[in-house]
Amino acid sequence: MPRVLVLQHVKSEGLGIIYKALKQKGIGADFIKIFNGERMPRDIQGYDGLIVLGGPMGVYEADIYPFIKDELMLIKNAIKNDIPILGICLGAQLLAKAAGADVYKGKKKEIGWYDVELTDDGKRDGLFIGLPDEFTVFQWHGDTFDIPENSKCLAFSELFPHQVIKVGKKAYGLQFHLEVTEEMIREWIDVNDKELASVKAYINPKNILKDTSKHIKTIHRYGEAVFSRFLNLAYK
Repeated sequence: MPRVLVLQHVKSEGLGIIYKALKQKGIGADFIKIFNGERMPRDIQGYDGLIVLGGPMGVYEADIYPFIKDELMLIKNAIKNDIPILGICLGAQLLAKAAGADVYKGKKKEIGWYDVELTDDGKRDGLFIGLPDEFTVFQWHGDTFDIPENSKCLAFSELFPHQVIKVGKKAYGLQFHLEVTEEMIREWIDVNDKELASVKAYINPKNILKDTSKHIKTIHRYGEAVFSRFLNLAYK
């Protein structure tokens, strides 16, 4: 059975609907639960793919979170060995950094439901063919990144020009969350109440929940397609 390694930074940010895609493909998952102090391997040997989930820490905070250096080393090893990578939110930022780009704070946070638009490269990419040119996704981030050399930008939003990157042929970084369930969103609102209080001038949790009931089924349809295609591309 093929196996992927999953790096999970915080308890509340798990695989979501990615778990269903892995199960349908018969792909097993081993977790490194960083929030429990678990150590990650130096290389990707023995695994057929790497999934790097989100978290509240910044890629530039390695002095506070020493494990970031180990993650970057592992991601670089996966890139070098042409191992499929799926990075989500912080995972996308780590992928960008590992590929040589800068990661930094954006001008404003995106938290809630926002539109993203595919670039011409995105419209042609196997992960997104058949999806609308513009669609609504769930966001929870304040950081952003530049595009690494020999990489492509596949999507952008009004606030952040780099929403999806593709490094090489099999490494994707999604700044937004297609994997979330309604339960995950409610939990994030609860555990991140201090962060939400700091942006209450322009972000309302009640509106987020209202929009969630409106968009969650559609985002699951898109997410199921994207994750299934990623696994098809990775393991064909």
